[in-house]
Amino acid sequence: MTLDPVHVDGIAALARTLADSVDDTDHTDLARTVWEEWLDPLRDDGRTVVEPLGERSLRAADIDDVALTERPFPTVHGLDSGTINPTTFKNGLVMDMAHAAMASVPSNLDLHRSRSIVIAAHTNDTYDKPETEWQTHDEGYSRLRVLQSPRVNRYAEGVVHALSLYLAESEHALRHADEVSDLLILDGPIYPKELFNWRDREAELRELAEEAKPQQIVENYVRLVEQFVERDVPLAGFVKNPASKLITRTLQAKRVDAPWADDTALFTRLLERRDGSNANGDAERRTDDLTFTSWFVSRGGSDRTLAADGDALGVERNLDPELYEVTFFVLYDPRHDVLYKVESPYAFTRDPERRAKLTRQILRDVAGSRGPPPAVAKADELARISAHEKASLRRKLEVDVGSEYVRTYDGVRWGDEF
Repeated sequence: MTLDPVHVDGIAALARTLADSVDDTDHTDLARTVWEEWLDPLRDDGRTVVEPLGERSLRAADIDDVALTERPFPTVHGLDSGTINPTTFKNGLVMDMAHAAMASVPSNLDLHRSRSIVIAAHTNDTYDKPETEWQTHDEGYSRLRVLQSPRVNRYAEGVVHALSLYLAESEHALRHADEVSDLLILDGPIYPKELFNWRDREAELRELAEEAKPQQIVENYVRLVEQFVERDVPLAGFVKNPASKLITRTLQAKRVDAPWADDTALFTRLLERRDGSNANGDAERRTDDLTFTSWFVSRGGSDRTLAADGDALGVERNLDPELYEVTFFVLYDPRHDVLYKVESPYAFTRDPERRAKLTRQILRDVAGSRGPPPAVAKADELARISAHEKASLRRKLEVDVGSEYVRTYDGVRWGDEF
């Protein structure tokens, strides 16, 4: 214990000082005002960035009842990709390794065994860089590839991380697309938004976003949408930690009172319900219902790249550009006081009946599992690389690349290196 009770009391006193300077008693009313007056639609410089898809409404579903409803989709597949995190070696090589896995509910053990593994590598050396095409492994169940990252002066770690993660995920999704019969849920957004965000960063990343390898990854996601549209099988993304600031940032630019740090805080305030009082006189949070919004179309922030009037990072779209647009709804689970975001291309949500089925499936899964849908949770478990496994892989890579990786004190301190 590094903090004695006297220290805790002092910190609490400081926190009370902060609380006195921030009055959030009217934030619920402000959130309701934003909902009623600014989202139908929300415009930025004359361009619509958020608008309702169908009737705009706030809804609630009894947790026990919705958990017992019939499954709208007989089978659900989940997809996730995990990495060892960017690793720098003493010879100047920077790499990250990602491996993607797909899970299904009900289970399919052969599918669970399959992996797509990508090592993205960056070096400032001028000689030819090693890069491979896909190679099979594990009796054909897995594929591996080395991808050479475009050279950057800064951001090498972030670049190899994003390229390995998104290439592994998109290639694995394309490889197993035909095995998905009813619904595929990605663990995270439906598009590689980190690559899109490069365009809003410094000049070096903006230039990198236009290069062939990031475009190849974006093209994988575009083709994935097209395959699922052709097969008439819906595709969605389950975002466990949404961090968008599109709505709050746009409102603040309009000088609208929007005190929330991000859109998650706004929607949490809007969807959280309290009544009665506890022993301290505070209103108690109701935990009997999942609360959620209707669907919206998003064309701002990172979503503008695949909006109908976006350039898709130069990737050709074979369908009506409108069909690729991001649509979403948000879901609040009061049992953990957390907000989730669910995304799907407009191609699958333009039909009200299918939109309703997607909503029911997500509600049922979250209510029953007390967290992400089981297919997503299972994919996350398959793709996750433990701290011990990361350390072991790094030691193996040291031998293979002929150089030790750069240790850090934090790695030793927090047990990431053994």
